[in-house]
Amino acid sequence: MQLSPPVTHRELLRKTLTADLAIVGGGLAGTCCAITAARAGLRVILVQDRPVLGGNASSEVRLWILGATSHMGNNNRWAREGGVIDEILVENTFRNPEGNPLLVDILLLEKVVAEPNITLLLNTAVHEVTKRDDDSIASLQAFCSQNSTRYDLHAPLFCDASGDGVLGFLAGAAFRMGAESRDEFGERFAPALASQELLGHSLYFYSKDTGRPVQFTPPSFALTDITQIPRWRHFNTKEYGCRLWWIEHGGRLDTVHDTERIKWDLWRVVYGVWHHIKNSGQFPDAANLTLEWVGMIPGKRESRRFEGDHILRQQDIVEQRSHPDAVAFGGWAIDLHPADGVFSAQPGCTQWHAKGVYEIPYRCLYSRNINNLFLAGRIISASHVAFASSRVMATCAHIGQAVGAAAAVCHRHGTLPRALLQPPRMAELQRDLLRTGQHIPGVRLQDADDLARHATLTASSELRLATLPPDGPLRSLNHAAAMMLPVIAGSRVTLTVLADVSSEENLRVELRQSARADNHTPDVTLETKVIPLARGIGQEVRIDFSQTFADERYAFVCFFGTEAIALRCSEQRVTGLLALTHQVNLAVAKSAVQSPPADIGVDTFEFWQPQRRPGGHNLAFCLEAPLAVFSPRNVINGLARPTHQANAWVADFSDPSPTLTLEWSQPQTLARIELMFDPDYDHPLESVLMGHPERRMPFCVEHYRLLDDGGHLLAQCDDNHQARTVITLAQPVSTRSLRIELTAPSANVPAALFEVRCYARGGDD
Repeated sequence: MQLSPPVTHRELLRKTLTADLAIVGGGLAGTCCAITAARAGLRVILVQDRPVLGGNASSEVRLWILGATSHMGNNNRWAREGGVIDEILVENTFRNPEGNPLLVDILLLEKVVAEPNITLLLNTAVHEVTKRDDDSIASLQAFCSQNSTRYDLHAPLFCDASGDGVLGFLAGAAFRMGAESRDEFGERFAPALASQELLGHSLYFYSKDTGRPVQFTPPSFALTDITQIPRWRHFNTKEYGCRLWWIEHGGRLDTVHDTERIKWDLWRVVYGVWHHIKNSGQFPDAANLTLEWVGMIPGKRESRRFEGDHILRQQDIVEQRSHPDAVAFGGWAIDLHPADGVFSAQPGCTQWHAKGVYEIPYRCLYSRNINNLFLAGRIISASHVAFASSRVMATCAHIGQAVGAAAAVCHRHGTLPRALLQPPRMAELQRDLLRTGQHIPGVRLQDADDLARHATLTASSELRLATLPPDGPLRSLNHAAAMMLPVIAGSRVTLTVLADVSSEENLRVELRQSARADNHTPDVTLETKVIPLARGIGQEVRIDFSQTFADERYAFVCFFGTEAIALRCSEQRVTGLLALTHQVNLAVAKSAVQSPPADIGVDTFEFWQPQRRPGGHNLAFCLEAPLAVFSPRNVINGLARPTHQANAWVADFSDPSPTLTLEWSQPQTLARIELMFDPDYDHPLESVLMGHPERRMPFCVEHYRLLDDGGHLLAQCDDNHQARTVITLAQPVSTRSLRIELTAPSANVPAALFEVRCYARGGDD
């Protein structure tokens, strides 16, 4: 028993914690930043003011995680973000293909608590900052309502990943809110005059079929006149959760300080919508539905954006500008919403895509005036227009990983964020990011410590792709179809396809390429063939193009016809090979051709994208000259995903035991071996609501063995499903060779490997 006599005053329990990096905000940006820094050896404090991690991806909000892949609705092929966020998405799909948001919470929590270097403070809100001087932060003060404890958090480096930028705000960092004028940065999509209009908040609900009739009595605050919502006729019983992202509000309010008001307005709308569905009589299929869940906090889009040494702008995105300090990439559309949100008569969003992914420079990821403050997530240094693309969660997570790695480099050299702009330090940061699986467009891994770079590589087989058998479904040309084929300099494309034709038609076949070799928008037509077809089944159609390619890139063989023509497809799938369709994806576009107004600085081009599995079959074909692009040397070329080429060693379909061997002229000490498999970077892997057809990505090798020059087993795995595998040997070995034995994922998918790296030292990252 504890007795406490009356006193005039009491203090809260106070704890002082010290770390190398303190991160405010446990959304995906802060979470990935913390994991990355902790794995690099930093002591990290992660402060989250909610009971769960994930921010808008958590069960509190339930928005799917997306980024450059954009629901597979743009031309950004193999564009899923790498590194920690990819590890999370792949693992979530393996455990949770149904998209249960509660399991996303569990996974994120597991990933963080698995790192002994992270001190996690949940339900803890930062409310004060102590400055060392005008330009630097000394400590944070935070309060946890659940344990009634006040924390003093000290670190030499800080990261604001809080969404609203509470740390940067309290520290006095320069920031912006609202839209810049068109003239400030020359952004033609910006408004003529600066404004305070913002993107609003959204709040979602889930419904459930109980199997028996359910009554619903709306709360007194529910919206009673559903026609106040101009798009009220769009509501139905089939769409729920974040498919109703356009239940949005608050763009004309202060999205920081008016958040509680905005939440109540959104509750009015949600309960009013459900009242309409249940009680209007227009939805008899809603009789057995109950309202299972309504969000308690809204998902925020936009508030403060802080200023770095570079402000990302529209031209960086649309022109895909190159930056020497690129550390991450984006690829979501420039996606602006009307300020009136759900009450606007305008469409819920205006999305304009670039022709490919764009680089995000490091200069956007730290404050220009607080010298030990990193920025991560949606608050990075960006204009309102550029923010409309960079704000999405997978991009924010990718940025968070870049900040975590940057903090590790700063810690290693005892320096501050801006100092990493020096070329040797930037090269070190980019190397560290690429080592951990992060993709940076246009940057290859240059790793002097990697022993694999000096090995002679041989393989049991090498795919020289000449044919894909016609054992799959038919593909009607009611929508145009295409095959992406990786070609080399000096090559030509001559191929034969099989067609079923129900009436006499002309088949138009175009050979195309991208204006940029590393893009996947087929915007340059090189050659066109028109081939008359008679009625018949299984006709061989030979297409002989005379064009010779000047460099390594993807060729697009595009087929245009009618529903009277169907091409035979194949069940075989290959790393770095895709079939496309010229068709609108209404989730992210209004048409199969992006046709912006002429004066907004956005390109007109066609969308060509794969169909989702179990669709998306390759076209069956026979090539006169086989594709010889799957060499073992690809595993040390510094690229660990398809870009302008497949960048993988791929074994032959017929190889019963695919094996890659690295040999050295002198014995090498191996302590750590890293492998990069194919997790299908083209699949978006949305985390919630949308299900996925498989738990394991069909290109990813499950079974592998590593052996030394004496045939001794060094490591073995029989259930791999991740892209990146790190094998740290119990004891380093001395060997002249490393033998990597793989098992093909299936009879229709050959074994593939993107990268092999070998190190004389152990440890991870």
